Amino acid sequence: MSGHEESSRCGEGHRKYAGVRQRKWGKWVSEIRVPGTQERLWLGSYSSPEGAAIAHDVAMYCLRGPSASDKLNFPLQRMPSVVFTGDMSLQSVQKAASDAGMAVDASFVASRSVQEDGGSDSRHGNARPDGGDGCLSISVDDYL
Repeated sequence: MSGHEESSRCGEGHRKYAGVRQRKWGKWVSEIRVPGTQERLWLGSYSSPEGAAIAHDVAMYCLRGPSASDKLNFPLQRMPSVVFTGDMSLQSVQKAASDAGMAVDASFVASRSVQEDGGSDSRHGNARPDGGDGCLSISVDDYL
């Protein structure tokens, strides 16, 4: 299958994010190549493409540092300076990325269920995970 066919089949209505693809059954998955090797680091499976994209961004930043900021899916997303130590194990990178992706994913899933119900979710105060202004409002600091 060509890349064009795959993107039209899987990505209808969704922006294409780096390191993110959609499975046939609808789940979004993310992985990244480990710098200097041919190895891929599995970052997880998500309900939303945004969750998978954030996981990819966190892993990219952890593996490549601040110089990777221009290659992120959400370049305006604030990445904590404490993240990049240069000596994080692949397992630590994988956990930080997965935790951040799952947090975003949970926000999007909660947002969708609130929108489907037609009401607001008093537990979260704001039904939109992006704070209503189109920008994601999460802190990666909580997941490292």
